[in-house]
Order: sequence, then C-alpha cells, then structure tokens
Amino acid sequence: LVFTEEDKYGLYSNLLFKYFLAEGVVCGHDLFVASAKEHPDNILKELPAPLLDDTYRKELGDEAVAVKSEDFQDSMKIAWRYQNLPKIEASPTTYTKFGHYYDVSKKMSPELCQSVKWHSFYLHEELSFEPKMKTCNMNIGYARLLQSIQTIISQEGFDGSDPQKKQRNVLRIGIESLGSMLWGDDICCSDTPEDTHSLTKFLYVLRGLLRKSLSACIITMPAHLIQNKAIMERVTNLSDMVVGLESFIGSERETNPLYKDYHGLVHVHQIPRLNSLICDVSDTKDLAFRLKRKLFTIERLHLPPDLSDTVSRTSKQDLAGSAKLLSSGCGAMAIGKKHLDF
Repeated sequence: LVFTEEDKYGLYSNLLFKYFLAEGVVCGHDLFVASAKEHPDNILKELPAPLLDDTYRKELGDEAVAVKSEDFQDSMKIAWRYQNLPKIEASPTTYTKFGHYYDVSKKMSPELCQSVKWHSFYLHEELSFEPKMKTCNMNIGYARLLQSIQTIISQEGFDGSDPQKKQRNVLRIGIESLGSMLWGDDICCSDTPEDTHSLTKFLYVLRGLLRKSLSACIITMPAHLIQNKAIMERVTNLSDMVVGLESFIGSERETNPLYKDYHGLVHVHQIPRLNSLICDVSDTKDLAFRLKRKLFTIERLHLPPDLSDTVSRTSKQDLAGSAKLLSSGCGAMAIGKKHLDF
C-alpha cells in the first residue's frame, strides 16, 4: 500500500499516480481505478506514452545533452584546485534496467490502453444505484469501494484460489484524492470531524485485502487539508510506504535562487518494513524533483557550487543541513544512481 500526500495543487502527485497506472499497462497488469473527482476513463486517456525497448535513448537524447551541459556549467564554477580531486561514483558499476521510461509530452495510444483489462469505480455513478445508508459504521463511499475491490479480487482470481485455471497476474489499484469532500468525508474541513474512524477502518480492511491477494495499491490524499494530525498518524501506520510531495508553486522557494533547478521536494516519511518491526531509514532524506520537457526526475538535493549574495542567510543555513545529511549518506541512495527517471 503506497500512500502519496498530494502537493498543494495536485499537479505532481497526479503525475505519479498516472505513472503507476502506465507501468501496469506496459507490464500487462490488470487495473482498477477509483475516483470521486474525475471519471476513471478520462484518467486512463491521459496516461503518459511509454518508450519501449531502446527507443528511449533516441527520444531522450536531448535530455541527456541538457544534463551534460548542466554538469559542464557546474564544473566551470568549481575552483580549479578541486578539479583534479577524484569524483564520487554516482552510478553503480552494473546497470540493470528496472521499469520503463515515459514521455510526459505524449499520451499513451488507445490501442495499448485497451490491451489490458481494467475496471473503473466512479463514486457518483456507484452511489446512484445504492440506497443512502452506512455499512459497518463506515462512509457509504468507502464501503462501496471496498465491496468493488473485493469482488474484482475474488472473481478475477487475484486471491490465488484458482492458480491452475488461469495464468497469474497482478492487480494494480489506484485511488485518487481519498479523504476529500468528494468522497463524503469531512476530515479535510474540520478539526473535529463527525466520523474520524471511517478512513481508518477503510485502510485497515483494504490492507487486509492486499495482503491476501496478488495486488498493489497507490492512494493519493490531500494531506495538507487535514488539520487533525492524529488522523495522519493513523494513516501512516496503516500504510506500507508514505511519500509526500511539496511543490514550490506559490511559496517563497519558487523564487529562491537555491531551488531554481527544482520544482519541489520529496519527503519519504516511511518505507516498507515487511517482516520487521522497524523500517530501514537512510541518512539521505533530502530529495527534490523537477519536471523536464519529457521526464519527471527525482534527484538528491545539493548545494549549488556558488552561493550568490542575493541568497538570504536563513536559506543558506536551511540547505547547509541538507549537505551534511548527503555527505553521510549510506545504502543504495549514497552509492546508487544519481537520480531517478520516470
């Protein structure tokens, strides 16, 4: 269960949401898309186009040239006495391709979308066929969604009960803007909501369904609207991985020279800890993202070579702490690839 805290305007979290679904299409997985804001059919039409095989090298050639030019400009800013020092290895010695590349400037072809089996759940359509009542003291929208997921898992054979009858596959579940007012929940508009445990019950049952089936789920949620921090603590405990996106749009960092190369920050609040009591936390926690013309890239946040006088002292101190964490990084983030491309 991957839980994503939406950025303020939901631009970049929506992009990650579509990447998750697009990867399922390319891998031949079944999809289940649930939303109360936008019809799932429209979401599937907006998936980014994949760059299959080795075509990504050709399509993203200009991106590589741009990155090399940036590295060259940075090298020109570094003092000459540091030029001959050995560089830290930024990429692993053995490269194994994981996942696929996607071009955000193009949409996935309808033929490719129709090549996989997908199921949609649009809340406003579902509620029109059901009586207005609560089930097990739970929000009716959440109850209907759980019922639909359980039906798909059992009927399509994702519970593993009939492994010989059909070839095994993976079900990818995507739930958009869970907990918002559109789902009939009031946790985003009140410090003391009437039904504080409805979302918690939903996640508890959903996690049980995921554990006993061949499925994975991503949920986006407007966490910045939830004032009651206790609810967010419960949601975090019931999720396997929690990632938050903080966009620079509308903030002072948007015009700050220190962050001119990035569009926002990535906060990794929790990573999976299956079969263990606590999760492995890396020292490298400062991650930033930027949206290029064709790529969405997550990189390690670093200090620029030259800090101009226009940068405030507080901004320098803010980013200096990031540099200390980066210098003591360990694990895959310290010795792995320089950045992640989607």
